[in-house]
Amino acid sequence: MTPRRDIRRYEIHLVNLDPTKGSEIRKTRPCVVLSPDEMNRHLNTVIIAPLTSTRRNYPSRIDLTFQGKKGQIVLDQVRTVDQSRLVKRLGSLTERRARRVASTMTEMFVF
Repeated sequence: MTPRRDIRRYEIHLVNLDPTKGSEIRKTRPCVVLSPDEMNRHLNTVIIAPLTSTRRNYPSRIDLTFQGKKGQIVLDQVRTVDQSRLVKRLGSLTERRARRVASTMTEMFVF
């Protein structure tokens, strides 16, 4: 498979996450692309974080209203998927929300 060149960081795509194991978020659902554009242009995989309507008070969850639905970006379920799992582009995060995602990811992985 040739990588798609049009996948951009902080876009929201409908992604088929099945099959899964254990407590992994499953089914086809919206996900935020976290991988940098350069990686998305050259690799067959993308790094994503799923969205969920189940709200939890975790520091790794970011509140979001998308397409009129309240939910959260689940940064504690980040995973890498093949680009073929991306079904369609649904939209993208606002700059403010993208900055919040970047800040939270930095807090999670930098010490």
